[in-house]
Amino acid sequence: MFNKFELLVGLRYLRAKQKNSFVSFISLVSIIGIALGVAALITVLSVMNGFQREIRNKIIGVTSHMQIISAANALSNWQDTGKLTMKNKEVLAYAPYIDGQGLISFSGSVSGILIRGVEPEYEPKVDDITNKIVQGTFKSLESDSFNIVIGKELARQLGATLGDKITLITPDGQITPTGMIPRLKQFTISGIFDSHMYEYDTSLVFISLAKAQVLFKTPDSVTGLRLKVDDVMRTQIIKNQLYGILPGDLIIQDWIDQHQNYFAAVAMEKKMMFVILTLIVAVAAFNLVSTLVMTVNDKRPDIAILRTIGASEKSIMKIFMLQGGVSGIIGTVSGTVLGVILALTIGDLVHGIEMLTHTKLISGEVYMIDYLPSQVEFSDVASIFTVSIILSILATIYPSRAAAKTNPAEALRYE
Repeated sequence: MFNKFELLVGLRYLRAKQKNSFVSFISLVSIIGIALGVAALITVLSVMNGFQREIRNKIIGVTSHMQIISAANALSNWQDTGKLTMKNKEVLAYAPYIDGQGLISFSGSVSGILIRGVEPEYEPKVDDITNKIVQGTFKSLESDSFNIVIGKELARQLGATLGDKITLITPDGQITPTGMIPRLKQFTISGIFDSHMYEYDTSLVFISLAKAQVLFKTPDSVTGLRLKVDDVMRTQIIKNQLYGILPGDLIIQDWIDQHQNYFAAVAMEKKMMFVILTLIVAVAAFNLVSTLVMTVNDKRPDIAILRTIGASEKSIMKIFMLQGGVSGIIGTVSGTVLGVILALTIGDLVHGIEMLTHTKLISGEVYMIDYLPSQVEFSDVASIFTVSIILSILATIYPSRAAAKTNPAEALRYE
């Protein structure tokens, strides 16, 4: 692309001290601008990748990879259905569950919750909630016990702790001459979990499947089955395969179906942030235009001499494109290195700032998680690097063409 003469002159101009110090300053500002823009883009996209990964993993950890429900919202013979799903080699485990809305009351405090009835023997096979227990045990949810496992934030809001007795209230009550009376049942807190997701830690409780069947008056059925699969990114394919095995009245949903709006919004937000922050890189890259224009004016006599000794317009253009391109490459490479380092350490930096200032920058009530995750993806870094290089090269075309069109006689008239 460049011959030896063009490389020699272009790199010499790059190393040479400018007669006008302002040109050198503008060139330095352009390089720093590109570096900061690239670093900001890599860091922001890495944080968004981290948020998406953490939210996905925590949602899957509590709600499972897939679930099977009946159109009638009551699944009988769940054992037979579970055995049918296991015919698919990608399905690793299944567990029955009952979901219902209710209220929880303790010491005058009342809160709306989602009550989930589970089998302690099956549940650990399909989600990670048993690994999130910070007090008590999940195995305490035996069929003959009136025990309950609640979230850490819910326990804090209620002022309850392990061993306290709380009251569950369900809307499906009994009709009496005086009106509807809700069903009340007292449970003992036998476990507290901390999923680090505010939504679940404040509104989800677990009781035994047998007690949930009594509480919601479904003695012979469950709400559905929750499945764990080998690869969470293949759930759409597995879903289609299961439809060919299971009866036609069953509905299969995966984690994407259950939270489609959220993940679609995150994907759209990431695309928009890429476009917006790329404009910042573009502004910094096009600062090279002003730098090269001033450099061309500064080097007009040199250009004229090069033209008179036989340098072609194409060679002159390549010389200045090389000078501007190298500046863009320096800014892009330094920005990429800075961005990757910052993306890998951003979580620790934010935690350190929180410790120093005694403030909570990432609130679980707002962001669903209470820490700042980050995940650097090679595809993102490669895309940002490529776009920055392309913008830097495009920015050099106009001033390089202007340099190539310099008239030697005009440039040397007053020299």
